[in-house]
Formats: sequence, C-alpha cells, structure tokens
Amino acid sequence: MRVPADDAVSGRGIGRRGFLVGAGVLAGLGGAAALGGAAVLGGARRARAALPIGRLEDGAAVPILVIGAGYGGAVAALRLAEAGHDVTIVEQGMAWDTPGPDGKVFSGTVPADGRSSWLSTTTDQPTDHLLGIPINMPVERYTGVLAAEHFGGIRVYQGRGVGGGSLVNGGMAVTPRREFFHEILPSVDPGEMYDTYYPRANAALRVNRIDEEWFESAPCYEYARVGRALAAGAGFSTTFVPNVYDFDYMKQEQAGTVPLSALNKESLYGNNFGKQGLDKTYLAAAAATGRVTVVPLHVVAVVAPAPAGGYQVRMDEIGTDGHVIATKTVVAQHVFFAAGSVGTSKLLVTQKATGALPNLPDSVGSNWGNNGNVMAARQNRLDDPTGINQSTITALGIDNWDDTAGQAFVEITSFPIGVETFVNMHLAITKNPNRGAFRFDEATGRVDLDWQTAWNQPSIDAAKRVLDPINASAGTTYRDDLFGDGKMWGDDFAYHPLGGCVLNESTDNYGRLTSYPGLYVIDSSLIPGSTTVNPFVTVTALAERNIDAIIAGDLGRR
Repeated sequence: MRVPADDAVSGRGIGRRGFLVGAGVLAGLGGAAALGGAAVLGGARRARAALPIGRLEDGAAVPILVIGAGYGGAVAALRLAEAGHDVTIVEQGMAWDTPGPDGKVFSGTVPADGRSSWLSTTTDQPTDHLLGIPINMPVERYTGVLAAEHFGGIRVYQGRGVGGGSLVNGGMAVTPRREFFHEILPSVDPGEMYDTYYPRANAALRVNRIDEEWFESAPCYEYARVGRALAAGAGFSTTFVPNVYDFDYMKQEQAGTVPLSALNKESLYGNNFGKQGLDKTYLAAAAATGRVTVVPLHVVAVVAPAPAGGYQVRMDEIGTDGHVIATKTVVAQHVFFAAGSVGTSKLLVTQKATGALPNLPDSVGSNWGNNGNVMAARQNRLDDPTGINQSTITALGIDNWDDTAGQAFVEITSFPIGVETFVNMHLAITKNPNRGAFRFDEATGRVDLDWQTAWNQPSIDAAKRVLDPINASAGTTYRDDLFGDGKMWGDDFAYHPLGGCVLNESTDNYGRLTSYPGLYVIDSSLIPGSTTVNPFVTVTALAERNIDAIIAGDLGRR
C-alpha cells in the first residue's frame, strides 16, 4: 500500500520519516565538514608523473603551444604529435597523478578536502542544501579539481587539471541524434561527423555500455530502475546511456573485489578508479609519441604577435595555494586555445579589449549557452526505495526530444549520501534559446558573463513536461530543500558551458582565427550553446575534424 505523499520528504511538507532521514544525513555531513578542513595537503609526497610533465622557462621558444589540457587540447596535442610536431601544453590546473595523505589522488565527497575545490575555502556543490540547511563544507585553499566560477546570474562548473572536464564530469558519452545535428553545428557536414569523427572520438575515448542484464539486478542501480518504472507509468521511455567509466570495473566494485570509486560517491571531485578520463586515453596516447610536454599550474594572461613572428604568450606559474611563483613570456609559432568555453572566451575577450589582439571579430565572447541545464529532485513514496549505495555513473535517461513543445533529455541521476532517501535526482538537458555574452570590464580588468537566471525558464518549462506527468502519475512531488530559498529547481548553474567563440562566426569553419594566422580555437567555445545531449563527445569529434583540416592545410606532416 502506498503511503500518502506528505509522509515522504516532500519539501514543504516533510513528514516524520523524512525528517529523521534528513537529520541523519545532516549529522553525517556536519562531521564531514569538520574533517574536511583538517586535511593537510602540503605534506603530500610527490611521485613521478605518468604523463610527460615538464617545465617552461621564461624566454623559451616552442613551435606549438596548446592552452588547456581538456578535450580539445588533448585531441590537438595527440594528432599534431602523430603528424611529427613537437607540442607543449600549458594547463592552469594540476597534474592529478600523485596520491594525497589518504593514499588517493582525488578527494572524497564526504568528507571533502582541498583537492575538491579550485582556490576556495569551501566546497560549492550544485545541490548545496538539505532540509533547507547549507551543507557545503570548509576546505583548505588549494588548486583543487573542480572550479565553480560565479558570474552575475550563474555558476559555471569546470574541471581544473591535466584532463580538464574529463576529470569531473559524469562520463556520459552521448552522440546527438543525427536529425538534430544541423541545429548544433549548422556549418558542419553531418556525414563526415557521423561517418568518421564521432566513431573516431568514441573509440579513442573508450566509450562502453553497461551490461543490461547485470543492470537489472545490481543494487547500485535500484534508483535508476525506480526512476525508469515511474517514467514508464507516465508514458515515457528511457534509454541506456554510454559512458567512459569502465562498467566492467563497476561490476567488480559491486562484487567487492576492487577498490570502490563510483560506488563510493565519487564523481564531482574526480574518480580514483574506473573512470577512463583523458589522462588515460588521448593524453596517454599523446605522451607515448614522445613529442608532447605538459606544463601544469601555468595561467595564460596575454597572447600577442611577436616582433619577429609567431606569438608572445605571457603566463603566470602558480603554487598550489594560488600565489604567483613566476611570470614568464614564451614565443610560439602556433597557439591553440583549448581552455574551454569559459576560459577561451575570457582570454580572447580580454586580448581584444586590451589591444593585444585588437583585430579579433566583434562576435568573440558571444553566443554562449548552458546546454539548457536545470536540475530537480523528485521525492518518491516510501514503497519506492532508491537504494542506500548508489552508483554515481548515470545509466539511464528519458529522451523527450521529439516533444517540439518542450524538448528535453532528462537524466535519472543518483543522490548518493549513504542513507535511503527515496529520492530521484534529474539533470535535464533542454533547448534553451537564450544566449549570453562575455564582456570585459575596463574598471576592474575582469571579464563577466551577461546571463540572467531567469533565462533558464524555458529549460524549466521543458523539464516540467517530463517530470510533472511523472509526479502526477506516481503521486510524488518535488523537493524544495536542496537548492536554497525553497527552490524546486537548480537553475543557476551550468555543467555544460558551450560557445563564446563560435565556429564559422568568430573563427572560420575549422577554428582558425583568420585575422591572426597561426591562432586557432579547438574547444567547446566553438559550439553555439547546445548539443541536445551531454557535449564532450561532440567537442571531441569536432576537434578531430578541425585538427585534420589544420594539419593538412596549415602545418603538414613531418
């Protein structure tokens, strides 16, 4: 028999059972917060890096400089090296290759420590309240793996480190439906993407699929099966989602034969085991060529033409507390901007405004979007438990993209806090027409993003076309205690920043900055605001396409 909805943790009306569950979680998080600030990271021993970590001296000259070690930068470095070119990658984050005091490379989630957060004294999670009480915890200021960059109307989450966003995303490796591709990249031939570059990207990223028979009985996916059943009750079908997390490793986690990672609440701050990030795929392959050097903890500030040709690139080397150790200027003949949608956009907008690269097009910084990201939680009834130990790797999504009145892909995600909550979390990817722009502020010398939280209303409306019918059919309700201020929707953050230097607008159709021969953009800033699904496979495939053309047309093979 079903229990009435107001006896579940429903948000505004929290029943006795829900209050006890939430109070127990808060107690656990409170203890974790106290521990989180106590970890001493400065004493961690440094081990020899697996990747070719090197130094970059002031005054050095390099043939090719790649700014950023995320998807676009990793693709460019590998393919350029395979073509016989020597490549230097500078990355503002760390090389995540050395265990900390606990013997692990990445921080846990509860408790978290300084490894979790980029130069912050607290964590900054998207689900940052429970029962309306803030749950972010104090941490040591450190060059941690996840940056939550705050702009006027939005927080943008970004990976920091050698591997970029691959270190902190959920690993969902989704290729968009071909019929929507013309809306994603209208100047790109879908034939070459779907016949050549998407297959190449999926193979190189080691995308794999869950064993569907194992999924049906795995305790760690009880939450996903419950979400699927309730979606089906409202007339929605679900689809299994490929991932770069090794599902065979996860099977062993469930069996208790290997160290836990996805089954130990790890994702937001990195996976210690099981995740096949760029450090294990593209960057490892690039290292094997012997032609790639990676220089972490270097923040690029200025790119400008050099008097004798090429480009002067000024950068700061920073310590793990963020202080500047040294300022360096190097000369590169070719520079690839691969700092991500936010990083590349901010850097280019700054160069144009300050006169370092004054002939950049006026469109630089524009056409930015958040991939229509919004998040919500549904509180199920007490006869629909979602499981105590939940895998953080999403396996199922509800594809409602055929609903032209409100297109959405709604992930059935975990809420892994170690107790039964009867909660289904959902991250929705929607078609939000609104676009922001990066602007340079002359008074502060900083770049802000023109974006209003209210612009996410189309995304909320699209997600509601899926989640409202599920609630109505199942007799469930939204939680309003997880995002602060009684909010039912997480609408003020972005996991999937896209755009700011859009292909065939700010660049040519292959990422060249045509006013400055030898400058290229090769990351998520090329994609105008939306991919209809999780974007990193598209970012990778587009980088593969573009670097093929750049090598053939500009650099040649040696």
